[in-house]
Amino acid sequence: MTDIHQRTLAGVSVPDTPVIARAIEFARDKCEPYLFNHVMRSWLFAVRLGQVQQIACDPEVLAVGTLLHDVTLNERFAGPRRFEVEAADIARDFVRENGFDDRRTQLVWDCVALNSTASIGLYKEAEVALCTAGICLDVVGLQYQALPAADIQRIVEAFPRLQMKRRMSGCFCHIARTHPETTYDNFVRDFGMRHVGGYKAVSAVDLVTDAPFDE
Repeated sequence: MTDIHQRTLAGVSVPDTPVIARAIEFARDKCEPYLFNHVMRSWLFAVRLGQVQQIACDPEVLAVGTLLHDVTLNERFAGPRRFEVEAADIARDFVRENGFDDRRTQLVWDCVALNSTASIGLYKEAEVALCTAGICLDVVGLQYQALPAADIQRIVEAFPRLQMKRRMSGCFCHIARTHPETTYDNFVRDFGMRHVGGYKAVSAVDLVTDAPFDE
């Protein structure tokens, strides 16, 4: 890639390109304020983790994948597939319209589709791994100690959490309540099991036992 202009955001040096600017505005339009702040913090955390750990990556792929990872996480969610896959398809259309080639487009799709599957995402390409790490830091505190406390404080002050734990949990419960079929093999299942009355997940044990084969 050619040299990319940088700017400082919440104390973090980040790439400044037209496609990233468009992704920020797309996320701002699609996400509630608390969720927009979440994706911005996740991006900044991902960038800082990459800088601190000296991990080279495609900065536009990382930015767009992180910024658009939650565009379907809301109480308007209507499926029919899990929210991460629905969002990944939206992100894929976005980057195709912005001239990304097939490889970069696939990386963005993987960033979004695997954003809540750290057991896979953290071991993928650098862009996907950093995207996953930045999101996981903001949601569950994974690698919280990897960044200086002052960095985290500046980022959170610039993009406040706005009761994210409560608001995000409400979205997960809504999905588990209204579209349980999209939750059986992802972490939303845990919210259904803990907080949604009448929620019952399909068991992989039953799926294997009931497969249409004799043995």
